[in-house]
Amino acid sequence: MYAKILIVDAIATNRIVLKVKLAAAQYYVMQASSLTDAAHQATISPPDLVICAKSLPDGAAADLVNLMNDTKRGSAAPVMAVAPGIDANARLDLLDAGVEDVVTDIYDDALLLARVRSMLRAHNAATEWQIRDDTTRALGVAECSTPFIGKPDITVVSTNPMLGARTVVDLRSLMSARLVASLPDQALKRHNHATTDADLRNTDVFILFADKSNAEEMLSLLSSIRSHPATRYSAILFLYPEDAPLLGARALDLGVNALTHARSDPRELAIRVRKLMHRKLLADQLRATVRTGLKAAVCDPLTGLHNRRYALPHLARLAERAGNTDRPFALMLADLDHFKSVNDVYGHAVGDAVLVETARRLCENLRAVDLVARVGGEEFLIVLPGVGLKDARRAAHRICRQIGDTPFDTGGGHARINVTVSIGLAMGGLPGDAARAAEDPDEAARALMDRADKALYAAKLKGRNRVKLSRPAA
Repeated sequence: MYAKILIVDAIATNRIVLKVKLAAAQYYVMQASSLTDAAHQATISPPDLVICAKSLPDGAAADLVNLMNDTKRGSAAPVMAVAPGIDANARLDLLDAGVEDVVTDIYDDALLLARVRSMLRAHNAATEWQIRDDTTRALGVAECSTPFIGKPDITVVSTNPMLGARTVVDLRSLMSARLVASLPDQALKRHNHATTDADLRNTDVFILFADKSNAEEMLSLLSSIRSHPATRYSAILFLYPEDAPLLGARALDLGVNALTHARSDPRELAIRVRKLMHRKLLADQLRATVRTGLKAAVCDPLTGLHNRRYALPHLARLAERAGNTDRPFALMLADLDHFKSVNDVYGHAVGDAVLVETARRLCENLRAVDLVARVGGEEFLIVLPGVGLKDARRAAHRICRQIGDTPFDTGGGHARINVTVSIGLAMGGLPGDAARAAEDPDEAARALMDRADKALYAAKLKGRNRVKLSRPAA
C-alpha cells in the first residue's frame, strides 16, 4: 500500500506500538510528538490519515483537525483520536470539532486496521472525485453547487421494534429529518418497488443496530444496501456491542461509513448522522457534476468515454497531486493494431462497433476511479491513480488479454473479428517529478504523455499485441 499515516502522540511508546501494527500492514508511517511537529510533517509530506492522542503538549486532537484543513492539498486527511477513558461529553466535543472517529484503545488489531482501511477508502474516493470535479470546473463546464433542500431521509433498522421506535423519537428531538423505524427484512422493501429516480434516492442514511444474536442478518442487510442500485450511495451508521470488535471490523470492511457502540448517546447518533449527510451531499454533488457537466463538450459521442479535452487537464491535476503527496500513478496509451484494415475490409460501421466494444472492455476491467478516454481514432488513454508499477503492469497485460483473446462480435451477419492492442506504459509521481509537477502541471502531463507515446511506438516496433514500459532517464 502507498497510504501514509501520521501518528501524533507525545508518548514515544504509544507511537512505537502503533507504528509496528501499521507498518506490519504495509502502511508508510510518519511520527510527530506535538502539533508543531505534525504541522511540519504534513507540510513536507501530506498524510492520508492522522491518528492522534487526545491531548498534546501544545494542543489537542481538535486543534489538529483545523491544522489539517489549513495545510490540506485536495481533501483534508481524516483524524482519528485515541482517547482512553474519555467521558461522553468530551467524546461528543471531539466529534463536533471534526474528528472522524474517537477510539478508546488500539489493542484490537482487527478492528483498528478495519477502521484504518475504511477511513482511507473514504478519503481516497473523496479525493479522486474532487480531482474529477476540479478538472470539469477548469474546463468551464461545471454548474455551481446547489445546497441541499429538504429533510434527510433516515431509516433506523433493528430487530427490536421498541429500540427502533425509541431511537426515532430521540433523534426527532435533536434534528430535523424524516425518520422511520424498520425491521431488517422490511428495510429495502420500498426500494424494490421504486419506479422513479426520486424513489431510488429517498433513503439518505441507514442506522443499523447489531448485536450478537442478529449479527449475520444485519451484515447481510448491509451487503444488500451496498449492492442495491437504489441505496448503494446511502450512508450507513453501524452500531455494535462493545465486546464484539470483530463484528465491527466485518461491518467496516463491508462498507459502513461510521461505526460506534450500540449504547451510544442519542446526541452522538445525531452528530454522526449530520456528518454523514454533509459528506453524502458533497459526494452526490461531485458525482452529479462529473456525470452531467455538459457531456458533449468532454465526452466522445461514439464510445461515451471522456475525450482528449477532458483527459489532459485531468492528467495535469493528477500529476500535481502526485507531486504533492508522493503517490504514484500509471498512464497507458493503448492503440488498436492494424485498425485501418478493419475499416477497409469490413466498413466504418463495423470499425465503430469495434471501438464501442473496446471501450466497454476497458471500463469493465478497470476501477471506477480510473480514467479511460478516447484521445484519437483508435487510441485510448488510461490513467490509474494510486497504482504502483507492479499493479500497473498487471492491469496492462490484463487489458491486452481482454482485447486479444476474445474475438469481436460486430453484428450484421459479419464473422467475428480478431483484434489486438499495443500499450505504452509510463509511471507518474516518481522521485524527481514533484518539482516539475509543482512548477508546471500541464508540462508534467505532456512529458508523461510523451513517455507513454514512445513506449507505445516501441510496442508497435516489437511486433504489436504487447506492453512496453517507458523508463525515465536517471
